Amino acid sequence: MNLDEKFAYMATGQPYDDLDPKLVKVRETATTFTQRLNGTVDPAARNELFSQLIGNAGEAPFVEPNFRCEFGRNITVGDHFYANYDCVMLDGAPITIGSHVLFGPKVGLYTSNHLFDPSERRTGGCIAKPITIGNDVWLAANVTVLPGVTIGSNVIVGAGSVVTKDIPDNVIAAGNPCRVLRKITDDDRTGFNGQDFSAGNS
Repeated sequence: MNLDEKFAYMATGQPYDDLDPKLVKVRETATTFTQRLNGTVDPAARNELFSQLIGNAGEAPFVEPNFRCEFGRNITVGDHFYANYDCVMLDGAPITIGSHVLFGPKVGLYTSNHLFDPSERRTGGCIAKPITIGNDVWLAANVTVLPGVTIGSNVIVGAGSVVTKDIPDNVIAAGNPCRVLRKITDDDRTGFNGQDFSAGNS
């Protein structure tokens, strides 16, 4: 099984050998690349490296150090993606992120999980399930997203939440496990239009 076939198989959710030398090599390459990325001070150069690392990046991504991923190739982000400090993405299965998505510090997306049986776990047994995030989503600080979760568009997930199940569009959700608190409505509008409210008084 070549590497492309291996990743295609992993995306089906079937058990796979996480200690496969092919995977170990790609993981080591991604680690080396992210160390270079995180050591780059110039934001434009850092974001160009991010675009080279992942499978596909839209317009103008921006990632703060330290960004970490497992493989990189299974990550897709839309336009104007922003990740604050210490973002981690373990992309054994595809991670698909929409446009205008904001991550607070220490957000973690984890598609992979070890097998439950200890003897299987000891020999490298894992499974992976895709994570999908819609457009205009804000994941606040320390949010954890677990394997197989889909988060809809226009969603806010509160700080420290552990997202174990799908979240629908247009809601605020929080908690461990994460649950929907309420819908986002027109009452949430403040009238902000991209300028400081005090601008007219200066």
